[in-house]
Amino acid sequence: MSDTITDRCAARGLRMTGQRRVIAAVLEEADDHPDVDELFARAVARDPGISIATVYRTVKLFEESGILDRVDFGDGRARYEDAERAHHDHLIDLNTGDVIEFFDPEIEALQERIAARLGYRLKGHKMELYGEPLKNPVKK
Repeated sequence: MSDTITDRCAARGLRMTGQRRVIAAVLEEADDHPDVDELFARAVARDPGISIATVYRTVKLFEESGILDRVDFGDGRARYEDAERAHHDHLIDLNTGDVIEFFDPEIEALQERIAARLGYRLKGHKMELYGEPLKNPVKK
């Protein structure tokens, strides 16, 4: 990952107002997949002058500039994550809505083999698994 969201905004020539810097900082610190309402709550805690409209406009600008990726986990809310995060897949808990990020080299290798078998070189993918917790989960 190169630099911070703020650095990438500057590199793309985006004008960084104080409020955009606050929103960028909130996104940089997020270890989840916040939607606009969650981003607004976190940003307004730092700067009470930020409006929800400013958060919407900023998220749209960051997305259009390739700084953020929009993810949709089927709950009707657009969520966001840093476009330059290390590759990972998602497991969505259908009971709580929690999103668990994971990386599994075996799954990655299997996807490469499937693409090759079908005559393709894999250039990217997104995987989302949806599940309910086991009553007696297997310990890792």
